[in-house]
Amino acid sequence: MKSSSNDMMNADEVSDWLRIPKSTLYKLCSEGQIPCAKIGKHWRFERGAVKNWFENKVRESMTKQDR
Repeated sequence: MKSSSNDMMNADEVSDWLRIPKSTLYKLCSEGQIPCAKIGKHWRFERGAVKNWFENKVRESMTKQDR
C-alpha cells in the first residue's frame, strides 16, 4: 500500500509513530489537543494533520526555550 500525507491512522499507529503511550494519546484526544475524529468508539487521525500538529508543538517548544 502506498503511503501519502492523507493516510488515515488509528490510535495504535499514531501512538507508535509519536512514541507515546496510548493512554497519553487518548487524553490528548479527549481534551481536543490533537487533531482527530471519533467514529463510533474509535479515534481516527489524518497523518498530515498530526504531522503539522507535531511540528507546531516542536516550534512552540523551541520558542519557549529561547525566552
